Amino acid sequence: MTTAILYHPSFSRRSYLTQGSRLQDFPQALEPLLRDPRFVLIESPPIDESWILKVHTRDLLEGVHRDTLCATAWHSAGGVVLGAEKIALGEARNAFAFIGAGGHHSGRDFFGGYCCFNDVVLAVTVLRERHGLRRFAILDTDAHHGDGTRDLVQDDPDVLHVCLCSTRYESPDGTKVDVPAPGGLSLWRLFGVAPDEPAAQQTDMDRRYYETAREAFYDRCLKFRPDLIFWYFGFDTHRGDYGDMGLTREAYLLIARMVKELAEKVCQGRLEVVLGGGSRSDIARRCIPPIIAILGGVSS
Repeated sequence: MTTAILYHPSFSRRSYLTQGSRLQDFPQALEPLLRDPRFVLIESPPIDESWILKVHTRDLLEGVHRDTLCATAWHSAGGVVLGAEKIALGEARNAFAFIGAGGHHSGRDFFGGYCCFNDVVLAVTVLRERHGLRRFAILDTDAHHGDGTRDLVQDDPDVLHVCLCSTRYESPDGTKVDVPAPGGLSLWRLFGVAPDEPAAQQTDMDRRYYETAREAFYDRCLKFRPDLIFWYFGFDTHRGDYGDMGLTREAYLLIARMVKELAEKVCQGRLEVVLGGGSRSDIARRCIPPIIAILGGVSS
């Protein structure tokens, strides 16, 4: 089966996150992969508002309508949902969903932080009602806490939500977990220290972040046995981006291999990677294609 890549041209022109610039090199940056039959590019459709109202209040929907920077929100959420449905139907083994407006800061009745509709929770809702999938695991490695997602799944024991952020928390049933990410805002961003640390030190930061993610998520996910895994991937944690945690591409590739391995162990490979935060086009171009390559089984 193929790896589905969900994308809409508006994401490269009118993105909420950066008003277009971060994805300016896409989809052309994917051309080497798209010549391989293991990958298929699918245009993200707009989500029907009847689904939005199953997750969000009408006041939130009307607020998103009024926010001109949320113009891509319908196609962003629609692409995440379609990618998940392709996986559930067996038409794709896994998926990578580009977005123009994020999702994890959107709760039942609030939105902000570059997020409009909660794309992952919308996908969970559609998969439950249309396809009979019940249990889901979400790993959130965006630079900031997924407060909107937590608001929506806090009382749902069939969703494992693990977030690398700035706090430490575990719900009584063990399904809602926050783990402080190593590094935080990098020292050179905080104190103006020149970014000239040795390569070995940089590799250590990538490894520490990956090992923190693995320790927080891997065994919990194995025990939880979800029907599908979501990885909410933000490259805002990359060195030099706005949520700088001192990371490089290597940290993301390690996590990509981990979640793919987990999905193959617990849910027949069902995995969707959802793009989160990040502003720099050079980082997007350097990091996103090799993650998609890993999903499709191409060495990276």
